[in-house]
Amino acid sequence: MTYKVLLLDKKDGIATITLNRPQKKNAMSPQLHEEMARLLDELRYDDTTRVLVITGAGSAFCAGMDLKEFFTDLKPKPQEYDRIWRLAVEWRTRTLRYYPKPTIAMINGFCFGGAFSLVEGCDLAIAADEATFGLSEINFKLFPGGSVSKSLANLLRPRDALWYGMLGRPFGGKIAAQIGLINKSVPAAELLNETMTVARELAQKDPWALKATKEGYRFSLEMSWEAAMSYSSAKEMELVLRQGDAWRTEGIGDFLKGEYRPGLEAHGIKK
Repeated sequence: MTYKVLLLDKKDGIATITLNRPQKKNAMSPQLHEEMARLLDELRYDDTTRVLVITGAGSAFCAGMDLKEFFTDLKPKPQEYDRIWRLAVEWRTRTLRYYPKPTIAMINGFCFGGAFSLVEGCDLAIAADEATFGLSEINFKLFPGGSVSKSLANLLRPRDALWYGMLGRPFGGKIAAQIGLINKSVPAAELLNETMTVARELAQKDPWALKATKEGYRFSLEMSWEAAMSYSSAKEMELVLRQGDAWRTEGIGDFLKGEYRPGLEAHGIKK
């Protein structure tokens, strides 16, 4: 498929998706939502893709929703507004959150409003120290609505969520890491290398074990202790079938033979 507002680069099992509307600070337009939904579906079934990295073109990661194309231009078209709104929510939240492959947000610049849900939907997030984050909705008499409110509740402490949501003040990558919005922040010159180092490491892990790790965490958040234990046992049996019991015969077996130390290194990865 061809995409007009997205760029796709695939190398060494890593698919990098770049939001490509730099003249609009990569604000999410209806077209971008449609293309992103299609591309994520395409890569889901692409066996050569083991890890996804999402970033932005130019000086921005994503400025949130395109206020004109989404909130203004679609206002007289309620059915189309609902269709695009559902797409926008779906791919940033449920699709990314339960994606079968690891996902990383590489935040290279401005990250505002609706982009918070994109960041939260990804499994991991790394930003440039110089990146600028902000929940600017309050500054134009709105609030961080839609999926953003839920994203804030999922990631941030109440004091931090309300501080930035109510004041609308911008903050940098280091603060984003301190409050738990992202995993870490590095100088902009190191962002690509740091992100790709993490992506390459993930690409070498067993894909079924990674998928089980994600699902065990995501679904356990919604379960009682007993249900979570039962689910974990079922996932273990699924993993045995998917891998041919490799985690036991090879993973544990090779450790017992003294061939590697799982606490310090990964099975099958040569230094």
